[in-house]
Amino acid sequence: MNDSQDCSASNAKRIKIGDNEVNEKITTGTVNRSTLSGIGLVSVLNDNSSRKVACLHGKVASDGNDGQLCDAVIILEKKPFDQNNLQQLLSKKTKLTVDLQNDIYSTFTAFPPPELSDIKATIICPATEKHIRKYTKQKSFIVQETASDYQNITLPYLEKQIAANVFNIQWVFNILEHKVESERIIYEDPDKENGFILLPDMKWDRVDKTALYVIAIPHKRGLRSLRDLSAEHIPLLENILTKGLAVIEEKFGLKSSELRVYFHYQPSYYHLHIHFNNVELDMPGTGALRAHLLADVIENLTLSGNYYRNKTFTFELRENDNLYLEFQRCGKV
Repeated sequence: MNDSQDCSASNAKRIKIGDNEVNEKITTGTVNRSTLSGIGLVSVLNDNSSRKVACLHGKVASDGNDGQLCDAVIILEKKPFDQNNLQQLLSKKTKLTVDLQNDIYSTFTAFPPPELSDIKATIICPATEKHIRKYTKQKSFIVQETASDYQNITLPYLEKQIAANVFNIQWVFNILEHKVESERIIYEDPDKENGFILLPDMKWDRVDKTALYVIAIPHKRGLRSLRDLSAEHIPLLENILTKGLAVIEEKFGLKSSELRVYFHYQPSYYHLHIHFNNVELDMPGTGALRAHLLADVIENLTLSGNYYRNKTFTFELRENDNLYLEFQRCGKV
């Protein structure tokens, strides 16, 4: 789908989506901010019972007169308990139905009041095919990418996707230039070579410190991933590690020994960024197949300046990932 084509236009319209009739102006990439009306369900992409997350593919009316619909990905996640509200759950407001009773053991389904049963809803709109694939349940495979594979398979693929505006990172530049989300910035070092912005990941509510998740985004352009790093970038990485840890301890009371600081490879977007999260947080993407600790990266570059340019990376790709299909086409998997 061409997002700019399918989600552009100017006038209000009336259109029926599923059981929802939209009779309001919905601008490109937006939905009703007070309810989830106006979104038609296309399919359930993934329903992860262990993580209590459901990912949906929906359609939203665009802003034109041509009846076009924008794709949207809706991520619904049950939020963790707020300890301050637990006593309120133990009241007559919480209704129970019996599932099982056996001697001293009883199992119920509980129906808490709406104000205590909130769900986090994340909406990506307009969503690209890449977004839809990303949140669709798929079989995964292990890929080994040599330095030669990177030059001959991965890099040409990235260049092609970037040229086609599939891997659009303008939203990252908007953050770095303070065009959006400036009120969410936790800390900024404005230096263009070694500086960075620190801000909370959208997965974190900024309340529960056990779920702390913060992202560091360097100001330096042109660094897409670990593959681009060399010894000359050690000052940048050390600056991010030192100042990032200090700011998080000052503002949130978590020490360096309580934090996991790492890169992803492959990353979810191709502007270098570093993840900071509470070591107690059970997060996907923190295992050996994707996470690379920042402290280890600094040490490896100190030992060998081109370590990550020469290294063979082993990582996981899903079966419908276009990069996996490229490796498959080249007979590498």
